[in-house]
Amino acid sequence: MAAARATMRDVATAAGVSPATVSFVLNGARGQTISGDTQARVKAAAERLGYRPHGLARALREGAARVVVLDTAGIPHGPSLEAFTQGLGEALAAHDHALLVHPTGGADIASTVRAIAPRAVIDLASLYGDHRADLDDGGWAYGLAAHAGVQVEHLVARGHTSIAVAVPPEPAAMTARRVAHVRAAAEAAGATARPVTVPGDPAGAVEAVRTVRADPWPATAVAAYDDLTGLRVLAAMRELGITPAELAVIGFDATEAAALATPSLTTVAIDAAAHGRAAALRALGLEPGAEAPPRAVVIPGATA
Repeated sequence: MAAARATMRDVATAAGVSPATVSFVLNGARGQTISGDTQARVKAAAERLGYRPHGLARALREGAARVVVLDTAGIPHGPSLEAFTQGLGEALAAHDHALLVHPTGGADIASTVRAIAPRAVIDLASLYGDHRADLDDGGWAYGLAAHAGVQVEHLVARGHTSIAVAVPPEPAAMTARRVAHVRAAAEAAGATARPVTVPGDPAGAVEAVRTVRADPWPATAVAAYDDLTGLRVLAAMRELGITPAELAVIGFDATEAAALATPSLTTVAIDAAAHGRAAALRALGLEPGAEAPPRAVVIPGATA
């Protein structure tokens, strides 16, 4: 039986640091003050354990075609995915590669891969869908984990220590990853977080909000999976007569709907195009280096 693949947590244990510190060191995060000794210890532990991140690009073969396939099946479509795709395509073009976006996955994409023998396939759903895997997306430095941390930091800075993580019913695997990130960030900040599923039907959303406000652990803030889920929470709050002063809400993705809502939804903006550019470099076996994406930022609104 093959030996189990070393994880980021294994490296953290061996180096005597947190997984977040491992992420910062191995991703070369800017603006950090981690000592040289700690960085050396982390890198030595990673080398000793043979740690390799779960690559964002799953290279199938080194084909003749200068093409990278992006499989978007199972990924919620919206502004972030559009910006990611644009950045990915631009960076690939700069390196004389073309991008082929495949929205259906399954047997269809397998046929495409056989036909064109692409340089690599970026399968977002399978990579981001396994919340147990270590992702080479920047982690706690500038990846999805860091973005979730921005939500939590904003809420904790405003005195909230009981946070509900509002997620839609689907995609379940991706929401599990987000919940895990928010819980880890909350624990590191001395807060607690628990998930609540907010369905699309108004009655179900009202019941979900009623749940997070109930004993024995009433939440004072909601970190939403995306802006749509945050807006569902706000609609349910209006039905229940709950104001943002009583239950703060922060969304995710900085959509136009968040700004146009009444009250305007506080949200988190991600430079998805920069993540696309970084993914392109990794797909080609290069490192983002100075082109690493920035961490997400909070877009102020009236709800948190």
